[in-house]
Amino acid sequence: MPRPKPEELAPRLLPWYDAAKRDLPWRRTRDPYRILVSEVMLQQTQVSRVLQYYPRFLRAFPTCRALARAPEEEVLRQWQGLGYYARARHLQRACQAMVAQHGGRFPRAFAEAAALPGIGRYTAGAVLSIAFEQRQAAVEANVRRVLCRVLLEPGDTATSRARVARVAERAVPAARPGDYNQALMELGALLCSPRSPRCPECPLHGVCRAHARGRESAVPAAVSRRAESARVALAVVWRRGRVLLAHRAPKGRWAGLWEFPNGELVGDQDPRAALGRLLEQDFGLNAYVGEPLTELTHTIMHRRITLTAYASVAIAGRLRAGQHLEARWAKAEELEGYPLPSPHRKIADAVAHGW
Repeated sequence: MPRPKPEELAPRLLPWYDAAKRDLPWRRTRDPYRILVSEVMLQQTQVSRVLQYYPRFLRAFPTCRALARAPEEEVLRQWQGLGYYARARHLQRACQAMVAQHGGRFPRAFAEAAALPGIGRYTAGAVLSIAFEQRQAAVEANVRRVLCRVLLEPGDTATSRARVARVAERAVPAARPGDYNQALMELGALLCSPRSPRCPECPLHGVCRAHARGRESAVPAAVSRRAESARVALAVVWRRGRVLLAHRAPKGRWAGLWEFPNGELVGDQDPRAALGRLLEQDFGLNAYVGEPLTELTHTIMHRRITLTAYASVAIAGRLRAGQHLEARWAKAEELEGYPLPSPHRKIADAVAHGW
């Protein structure tokens, strides 16, 4: 089968999209701010989860200016549960740049849009094509997978990625470019999945070279990553009816969030002894670390982390922040108001309900 011409894709995709697309709230608007919020939320997050947070976030920050002037801690609190919190900070900084440089509006020039903090080529292309019907490509993971299969490109070399990018740009039609980009994303999400693609239902199966050769499950080439595991010990430290929280520095994982004192364990390190040393060295507390309260597992990128929380009591010492911005004692009923990483939020909810 010869390589399909870029202009062959849109006539096949758009009728399918009109019939099969999901009714999603960000598809009912041309407001670039609301589209931007959805695009940032959807990065590395399933649609079903974004549907829970998108309306709440927009109620809290209905406009670009509202998000730009909001306290960062409140933005992180509203984002809580979506993970990858750097996205929330970048989104706020992009809005601040729009207010400062573009009158609070999303810039219509591609170079200016792509230069906004945390935006880049994909998000700029998506917003400009959907909100303003500009003929811009928007290549994310689903789109790249679809095009690699249609073109029979491995996608794991710079040359292959460049060929896919060129076709992606040429294939965007002058009419309905936003719908076309969303159709490619939808196809990758619903039919052209990483495993077990539903080729007979696909509107592109007649021009898909990977399908013609029976290689759809092998394309694009998988990137092998060695799974890693880690153990983390966490202390729920009480003192006079309050629990200890620490405010992370504005860099690194979970930057700017609050957390319970915790540390990654090395080898067969004893978790209770490790927590005792951490509380003394970082927080200036002499504490009794008791029995485990619960154990949670969560995954960050390719790391599977087992987190064990221990009941602890501060016996003596004067609290200090150590490597954190701040450390404080909080009442159980106040924990809901703090932006916490998801695993810490689960522990905080248990504490708030009388653990």
